[in-house]
Amino acid sequence: MISLNKIIQAKRTISGFVYKTPFAYSAKLSLASGALIYLKEENLQRTGAYKIRGAYNKIANLSAQERKKGVVAASAGNHAQGVAISAREFKTPATIVMPESTPLLKVLGTKDLGAEVILKGDNFDEAYAYAVEYAKQQGMSFIHPFDDEYVMAGQGTVGLEMLDDLAELETIIVPVGGGGLISGISSCVKQVNPDVRVVAVSAKGAPAMFNSF
Repeated sequence: MISLNKIIQAKRTISGFVYKTPFAYSAKLSLASGALIYLKEENLQRTGAYKIRGAYNKIANLSAQERKKGVVAASAGNHAQGVAISAREFKTPATIVMPESTPLLKVLGTKDLGAEVILKGDNFDEAYAYAVEYAKQQGMSFIHPFDDEYVMAGQGTVGLEMLDDLAELETIIVPVGGGGLISGISSCVKQVNPDVRVVAVSAKGAPAMFNSF
């Protein structure tokens, strides 16, 4: 579990650069479900996704020397842009490894944020393996998309904001891929109020976390 203090510190670290997004009541979903439904609108975040929270917090916690050497990430989308824009803010060189099949729009979007892009491999796993090795060879810091305490603490700030806006939350439903977002949110929420139910939902076609459990 990520400590609540680490998540609170992450909130302080990212404030001023990462947006505090709206937590908006959804009349349509509330009517359909018979419950009071609120949506955490991370689509309004910088780069359009929550991933920037963890990326920025991780880079902020690197030493000055580590930032000078640069950072590496493997991603075909939101993590790539989160790392790229965060690295640019710290004037840190960033290299993003993407699968060769990545749409050109995503490649150009990442380059526009100041990162160097390397296309490698037929899928994410191959791009990831290359990125880890590349970071070691170049003496650069690898920014993992989810399996890192600073990244998870950054994502956990979503939970802090939700509790700040609506203290009487009963259930939080979180989309899950690698697990960084739900690790951060559940760590935060369960330490503040253990009675809140946290539910992970994965895509039926990519049920890695479900199968793991």
